[in-house]
Amino acid sequence: MKREDRSVATPDSAEVRAKRLAISLSGTNLARASDYNQRIVLQAIRLSGETTRIELARQTGLTAPTIANITSRLDEMGLIAHLGRKHGGRGQPALRLAVNPDGAFAIGLNVDRDHITLVALDLAGEVRSRVTREVRFALPSDVVAIVGEELDGLLAAGGVDRARVLGIGLARPDDLGGIVLPNKPEGYESWSKVDFASLLKEILPWPVHVDNDAAAAALGEAQGVSGHERPSFFYLLISAGLGGGPVIDGSYYRGARMRSGEIGLMPDVGAADPGAVVQDTVSLSAIEERLAQVGRKLDVLEDLLALDPVMATTVDQWIADATRALTVPLVAASCLLDPDAIVIGGRLPAPLIERLCARLDAALAEVSMPNRVPVHPAQMAAEAPAIGAAILPFLDQLLPSDAILMQAGRSEAN
Repeated sequence: MKREDRSVATPDSAEVRAKRLAISLSGTNLARASDYNQRIVLQAIRLSGETTRIELARQTGLTAPTIANITSRLDEMGLIAHLGRKHGGRGQPALRLAVNPDGAFAIGLNVDRDHITLVALDLAGEVRSRVTREVRFALPSDVVAIVGEELDGLLAAGGVDRARVLGIGLARPDDLGGIVLPNKPEGYESWSKVDFASLLKEILPWPVHVDNDAAAAALGEAQGVSGHERPSFFYLLISAGLGGGPVIDGSYYRGARMRSGEIGLMPDVGAADPGAVVQDTVSLSAIEERLAQVGRKLDVLEDLLALDPVMATTVDQWIADATRALTVPLVAASCLLDPDAIVIGGRLPAPLIERLCARLDAALAEVSMPNRVPVHPAQMAAEAPAIGAAILPFLDQLLPSDAILMQAGRSEAN
């Protein structure tokens, strides 16, 4: 596999300074602060399972009257439900509150070089329905056709009220058509000119939010329970390629050029081939290429768990080589970011992710570093990019995001 041209034009320095200054000096107003407080309270209810107004005031630091006003609004919006009274304490029993899963929905779509995945996510963060099409190098017209064919069934299977769908989150690799992978067909480069929102507007009546697949998966992990237990982590997404995502204090860090976490394109200095990058070894495409060289075809990913001696030996060697290729980049991530953990997810079958995590954990333990960063499997399923993408409409409209408090870049009048 070859690397694509990664050259990036350098932005005008004055423009960059103005942009950074605008962000650093962004203020807020009462309306935005009120919106943010409402999002914080909804997220607190969402993550707690069930709670009370007293507990919310203690957890958020907001006053009791503010909590009462916010929860009343959330109730009127149909976003929370009352579960009765909490008995056992002194005085009037506290009202138990929980998120209403049917209060809002979002659709997640992951477009990759070997599959198309759709999920329907409810406000509680549960996947209500999912569908995956194993399609190699789907072209834009293929994606439109697949989404059009599957959407109604997805919504029906999940009991999703169309009127409560906030939007579509779409996750795709950067340079979807640009990176050279084995068996990439002619015409696949057309993806480089595609605007996803325009592509899908004829079949999707909702706003479309587009993000990198590794970023979406990392955002989804950060929004889950484990993401709040370890708010800083480096996410590794093993798919047709290899992506990464740094999450710092619960927020995804994108970098100056929106290209942070490109671990797959780091040089693999220990590889036999000069100029190799890490994803030349650590990717599903690399595994498939190895299997083809020994006369094995990968029809479904579960075949990687087969007891066939040739298949098993090939997978064992891949895990060893992947461990070697990832150790130096993950040492760098550990020392530079000091995360709570390295988290590995993607479409690789869970037993193989667990094996790779164990091998990497042992390899990193042998390196003398100022910190010890454990390696864990991601909590989310193989559909992590699609699930994470479905979080994007919630972050845009209902859940807390640092951008909500910033005036810079907002289109409304201040």
